[in-house]
Amino acid sequence: MNLNREILRLSIPAIVSNVTVPLLGLCDTAISGHLGSAVFLAAIAVGSLMISVLFRLFGFLRMGTTGLTANAFGRKDACAIREAFSRSLFLGFILGFSMVICQYPLLQSMLWLVGADPDTARYATSYFNICIYEAPAQMAIMAISGWLVGMQSTVRAMIVAISVNVVNIIASYLFVFPLGMGFTGVAYGTLLSNWFGFALAMILAMGLAPEGGLWCGWRALFKGGGMKKFFSVNSDLFIRSACVMAVTMAVTAYSARLGAVALASNAVMQQFFTFFSFFMDGYAFTGEALCGRFAGAHNMAMLRKSVRYLLRWSAGIAVVFLGLYLIGWQGVVDMLTDDIPVREFVAQYHLWIILIPPVTVAAFIYDGFFIGVTRTRSMLVATLIASLLFFAATLPVFRGYHHGGDTLLIGSISAMDIIWASFLIYLLARGMILAVIWHRSLGMRTI
Repeated sequence: MNLNREILRLSIPAIVSNVTVPLLGLCDTAISGHLGSAVFLAAIAVGSLMISVLFRLFGFLRMGTTGLTANAFGRKDACAIREAFSRSLFLGFILGFSMVICQYPLLQSMLWLVGADPDTARYATSYFNICIYEAPAQMAIMAISGWLVGMQSTVRAMIVAISVNVVNIIASYLFVFPLGMGFTGVAYGTLLSNWFGFALAMILAMGLAPEGGLWCGWRALFKGGGMKKFFSVNSDLFIRSACVMAVTMAVTAYSARLGAVALASNAVMQQFFTFFSFFMDGYAFTGEALCGRFAGAHNMAMLRKSVRYLLRWSAGIAVVFLGLYLIGWQGVVDMLTDDIPVREFVAQYHLWIILIPPVTVAAFIYDGFFIGVTRTRSMLVATLIASLLFFAATLPVFRGYHHGGDTLLIGSISAMDIIWASFLIYLLARGMILAVIWHRSLGMRTI
């Protein structure tokens, strides 16, 4: 096996899939922006945020499925492959229909957290009440996409992601303009595209079905300790996802308390982190697939080799992005905004942008390794410790809110410096803790 070629075969489709995700939000925003009122733009921002936060909380479903499936693939265990698919899809539907049933309390909680004005809240509620019916399909897509990656087919997962986006764009446009459905047409376009994506994902999964099909049967679904292992892996990842979201939301919340310019500037700076994550997540997906495959096959030599190669690829990507951000950060900021105060604010704190690639790279790639070998408890411990470090480090910002202002100082250090230093420390700590656990506790010295 040419391992470098295999890494690229798995990573490139995953990266392409990640990069296409923002196109959907951009299209919905563009369509809403041509409906004649700014309230529609605000409503699509709030409505899509509520839906995405809710779905991202259950992103563990994809990750847990990938690791378990890759292990079964490595063992060439057709029964375990079917069971991983069936259990994941079953849980996905349970979660999805539970969201539909609980849509009212979920909506009220989200609106309370967001705090939108009445007009925006009214249209955002309309968007949410339509899109929530995509939840079973969206959860199923997560489950099947994780299974496809575990089966070493990131191309099929990419086809699903891109198809959902394309159908969403076309359907939303047709519903809003030619069919005259107005703002709700955007929501119905999203709803249709996800159920289309579920149907397509099922068709693509059938092409990789082991002998005997995809469904393991009700008895096998709950037999032995398989379901216990499945829920153990996913419960660890669920709590970890909640910690990650808490930190991400805290960064935005802290920035919002510093004023409009600080909030806008933080949004611009976060784009640099997001873009880097698109590439690193692609290699992390490859880590999940390859580590799970070789761990399942008990091929420790190839597991170590895969980790070594992926660490080199990750280091190379980090160096490339370090160079790009060092040279081109100003040009990217100018493309993202023409607001002079925001440009000046970002310029004042651009050092944190440059530090993103080298500081955060380990957190991404080691996540992939641990998901692949289904050592999710270690991931949870690392994320909990790192999150506690973040909130401890940002405590001075929280206490200093009563001073207010974009240039709030905590002693002689600005609040924005503390926020971003804490955020990067959190990611660095997460990566370093995982690296230590991997190379010591697992006895897999790979460098």
